[in-house]
Amino acid sequence: METQRLTKKDSAQIVEILNRGGVVAFPTDTVYGLAVRYDLKVAILRMKEAKQRPETKPFPMMVSSKAQIERVAVTDERSRKLIDHWMPGALTLIFNKRSEIDELVTNGFSTIGIRMPDDEFVLELINRVGVPLLVPSANISGQPACTTSEEVLKQLEGRIDAVVLGESGASTSSTVCDTTGTELKILRQGPIKLEDLEATIQ
Repeated sequence: METQRLTKKDSAQIVEILNRGGVVAFPTDTVYGLAVRYDLKVAILRMKEAKQRPETKPFPMMVSSKAQIERVAVTDERSRKLIDHWMPGALTLIFNKRSEIDELVTNGFSTIGIRMPDDEFVLELINRVGVPLLVPSANISGQPACTTSEEVLKQLEGRIDAVVLGESGASTSSTVCDTTGTELKILRQGPIKLEDLEATIQ
């Protein structure tokens, strides 16, 4: 497979690739992400193959609106406060998934991690596709996360349909916070700290 080199100006072509089940790497406000439509099984399987993704890891989802979160996840008053305050931003929240969401989307988990990126290009892309995207980091599992298109191509050349040329917004991944328990729990520390999140819901 030839990996196409595209730019942010090629958004119509990127949307078309995603809508036909393609796998596209693009820069986000954190590191480079590898995107597919969440509702296309063939695309998810192709992404897993490209990343050599272990069966034990869930896939993070990116959305462009609160309505998209409500479509796939079970929220409550506390989590809605976190969404309103911190999204878009470098925060991934873990929710219980809605029962109608296929387990392939969550890699067999009953929970789903969701982020709204603070990146106009990515938000507009999701809006144009019309559904949330699954966007794990654009790297082979176990390898370093990528912050430039050159780094992505070194790992994934010939394994994905396209890469958007450029650099990502930061070198660190988002904070991951589990909202499904009685207390908030940080699963991966990023730019946003637990005490900042707890202050939001007081």
